[in-house]
Amino acid sequence: MSNNNKSLEKMYSDHEKEKKRMYNSRVIQIEHGQFTPLVFSTTGGMAKECSCFLKKLSEKLSHKTNQKYSDTVNFVRRRIRIELLKTCLIAIRGHRSRFYQRPINVEELDLNLISDQH
Repeated sequence: MSNNNKSLEKMYSDHEKEKKRMYNSRVIQIEHGQFTPLVFSTTGGMAKECSCFLKKLSEKLSHKTNQKYSDTVNFVRRRIRIELLKTCLIAIRGHRSRFYQRPINVEELDLNLISDQH
């Protein structure tokens, strides 16, 4: 299903509903918690519930750290956008960290789980 012909609000709403459908019942029944889907676009936009969550998070962080709310919400949004950008770049060009281990080639993978020795 394509998002090409949808408005941003409709796309965000559809993705929020899909995430809730997939995860909400498990979170409530098994983990006895609440579920808030965090839906972002690759350009840094966000869905309504995600925006409310980030505002509440920023409010709590500003109170805890004795910082101004405006500075805290700007910091949180900036960090989110940086992480979204990193994710997009990794998806486009791959991970280039020196600590990242490249996947094992399928031909080199030994799937023999039974030992030849008895």
